[in-house]
Amino acid sequence: MSYDATRQRVEHYFDRTATRAWERLTSDAPVSRIRETVRQGRDRMRARLLGALPRDLTGLRVLDAGCGTGLMTAELAQRGAEVVAVDISPALIGIAEARLDADLRDRVTFASGDMLSADLGAFDHVVAMDSLIYYTGRDIRDALGGLAARTRGSIVFTVAPRTPLLMTMWYAGKLFPRADRSPTMIPHAAQTLGRTIAPLPLRDLGRVTSGFYISQALEVTP
Repeated sequence: MSYDATRQRVEHYFDRTATRAWERLTSDAPVSRIRETVRQGRDRMRARLLGALPRDLTGLRVLDAGCGTGLMTAELAQRGAEVVAVDISPALIGIAEARLDADLRDRVTFASGDMLSADLGAFDHVVAMDSLIYYTGRDIRDALGGLAARTRGSIVFTVAPRTPLLMTMWYAGKLFPRADRSPTMIPHAAQTLGRTIAPLPLRDLGRVTSGFYISQALEVTP
């Protein structure tokens, strides 16, 4: 499936099918035990990615690529960053805007659309948490190459790691497709992905596993 086709499927899922579920998952509202493990895993991964960035981001322009409901956006702004928060889902952008504290709003520019658009400009750092997990290695290579050309510092992002559980889920998704199924994650081995995106240098930032949430943190420094 091409990048554009995958992006359209992701947009449909998050803007129509899953908006309420993601709004609840990224809040303090009670959720099921399984979703609570996902929430905890995402909190740990967000902290891991933020830990790879400078503590003081004052005056730096940072792209939150695939910002969702804005949890990462708020933390970047609290560190002083000038944040461009972009998501493919206008519905999630609306939630993120509504949730952002008033004293941080002058540091954040929200945009709905393609997180890879050159129209967004240049950045000091890029964060892409769980927004590249649906794409092939070639698509990730092209995405990182385009971002690297406009980024002075690091690009931190996540992929779905190539584990037995995720590979089983991936094959099941291919064998039993459903129209309302969430977009299928494509697992990647960090070493293989590193060869695919070469000559960009890839650094492994570690894995977070929390119940059904399994994600690998990586960093590229142009």
